[in-house]
Amino acid sequence: MAALGNRGTVTEASGFKPEEDAQKLHNAMKGAGTNEATIIEILAHRTIAQRQKIKEAFKQSVGKDLLDCLKSELTGNFEKVVVGLMMSAPVYDAYELRNAIKGAGTEEACLIDILASRSNAEKKEIIATYKKEHGKSLEDDVCGDTSGMFQRVLVSLLAAGRDESTKVDEAQAVQDAKDIYEAGEARWGTDEVKFLTVLSVRNRNHLLRVFQEYQKISGRDIEDSIKREMSGCLEDVFLAIVKCMKNKPAFFAERLYKSMKGLGTTDSVLIRIMVARAEVDMLDIKAEFLKMYGKTLHSFIKGDTSGDYRKILLELCGGEK
Repeated sequence: MAALGNRGTVTEASGFKPEEDAQKLHNAMKGAGTNEATIIEILAHRTIAQRQKIKEAFKQSVGKDLLDCLKSELTGNFEKVVVGLMMSAPVYDAYELRNAIKGAGTEEACLIDILASRSNAEKKEIIATYKKEHGKSLEDDVCGDTSGMFQRVLVSLLAAGRDESTKVDEAQAVQDAKDIYEAGEARWGTDEVKFLTVLSVRNRNHLLRVFQEYQKISGRDIEDSIKREMSGCLEDVFLAIVKCMKNKPAFFAERLYKSMKGLGTTDSVLIRIMVARAEVDMLDIKAEFLKMYGKTLHSFIKGDTSGDYRKILLELCGGEK
């Protein structure tokens, strides 16, 4: 029942007794009113695997589905966080993707955040889970909702065929950098397919080498070129791939910062990242956030949210440092 990664703020609770937790949650919800503090105290301090055990114990002792009970008791953003916490990682990702696609308009940011940052194995699991939970093909749904080159990049990411070795082919890296340069900065109009081929297939170490070579050839950072050459969702997805390759926690730190700075909060992004990364790499995301913005993630969340929603996010964020 260990955590998904070893850089999370949420770690395995010691002396874990799922039956006791289930009973406490039941007591917190029965009768008039709900004891939100108990819900936060338990759910924000258990791993996903432990929460699944609580779910089983709840069903056995109460004869009801815990998720259904939570949904009927809670509302708003607080409910969204709690519902997310009760799902396994692939189920949550599939659920977020489904919500991003169905209905009027598409939340492209969700498709980009998830598909650009997950490993091949994670993506394969998401695809299988999506089919099982929603009875549809994720690729078909993505294709039905997007178009053009953006769609092609997403389909390529869904193919989950990135080389995940660590070897760098020096000659190939130089060639890749040249190809991208000639497909973009060096010509009128951009040949996006070249970007796609290199950015969605090559392994991380190789790409870091390509980015260095690119800087040499063009005198620009690859990110600057993408911003100059592309726009809209296509620009966003290519930038996300590059940023995830360079430094994934920094990518998420920037997404969190942008979800909160300025007027209003993009809660969907804030919730998705806090829930999905809590037991994976939240410690690294917090460190990058502080390094990049000179303020703690904790202080940002505190200043931008309120009520039980704020309380549970701050627990997932871990201490103030």
